[in-house]
Amino acid sequence: MNSHKLTCLAGAKILLVQPLLLALIVILVVSSLTACDNSNAGKTAIKSAQPTIVTPVVAQASGSIYLYGEAHGVAKILDKEYKLWFQYYHNEGMRHLFVELPYFTAEYLNLWMQSDNDDILEEIYDDWEWTLGHNPDVKEFYKKIKSECPETILHGTDIGHQYETTGSRFLSYLVANDLGESEKYTLTMEAIRQGRVFYSKEDGVYREDTMTENFIREFEKLGNESVMGIYGSAHTGLDEMDHGAQSIPCMANQLQDHYGGNIYSEDLSWMSKDIEPSRVDYITLHGKEYKASYFGKQDLTGFKDYAYLEFWRLEDTYDDVKNLPLVDNYLPYDNYPMLIETGQVFVINSTKTDGSVQRDYYLSSGQVVEGVNSTQQFTVD
Repeated sequence: MNSHKLTCLAGAKILLVQPLLLALIVILVVSSLTACDNSNAGKTAIKSAQPTIVTPVVAQASGSIYLYGEAHGVAKILDKEYKLWFQYYHNEGMRHLFVELPYFTAEYLNLWMQSDNDDILEEIYDDWEWTLGHNPDVKEFYKKIKSECPETILHGTDIGHQYETTGSRFLSYLVANDLGESEKYTLTMEAIRQGRVFYSKEDGVYREDTMTENFIREFEKLGNESVMGIYGSAHTGLDEMDHGAQSIPCMANQLQDHYGGNIYSEDLSWMSKDIEPSRVDYITLHGKEYKASYFGKQDLTGFKDYAYLEFWRLEDTYDDVKNLPLVDNYLPYDNYPMLIETGQVFVINSTKTDGSVQRDYYLSSGQVVEGVNSTQQFTVD
């Protein structure tokens, strides 16, 4: 292993972590890569003790798959996804939208799509409380689809999140409508079983494999129909591994192996960091004052003796600091709340509960560490 230290705050690619910046791990690991579920944020996925189920490689469906990876609940990403679906729906004649929801939730939403009120949507939305789906922008996204793309058919391919609420309610609906022997009932029971298995172990590997199997099952029903899919970006990289254990290919990677070149994927999660600074401060280095664009505070309450972190980008500073002594410590771009470009300089303050503050400086010089675009720490003494 190389001797450098890679401070990685969003996954498994950690070599050696600088003690101070360990605090970042807790706060930044949650975001675009977390699904809309009822699990506790921050739990580490445990590798499944069960053997991986290998899906047969003989495919029946011949349509195309267009996947879009998101950071959940971000308004500008939801707006982009709606525009993409509107185009596929009206210009390409597509009708099947795959989503990171359980089978029974999507089927319940399909009932709502045919109804003359929003009662079902409101019930489902209430069930999403404490998840990233419980967001007015998410609700508005589905309302716009119902209004402007009314023949949309939703396909839920995730494990059975909210199986005790939405799942139970949908089962009751099926029984009340003499559908207790239907395929919908069988698949709802299967999704509920999947949810119970996942939450009994918080097993991310099991979930990734199961999401893939569910996707293939739904896609195979459609023959030559093409589909669009919206999932967290952790599941949509064609060359990526599962986010937690990094031990199996992620869903899109497995789908590509199954369907070959019939799949397209685009990551939209970067849009969540396409933000403007909330204010401009001034920070002095070596007697010179620089404009410092402030990008906010990240709460660390409950993590050791840290209170919060703050991020600044120093403007027009790179040429003045690029020859200062470097520290063998790296912070990946993914751990910043804003987009990063080569030739920029950053200040990170770590404030502890006793009020003490430590300030660290980083620059982006095009460094790639262990395949990850990273900033490097430098000293100003």
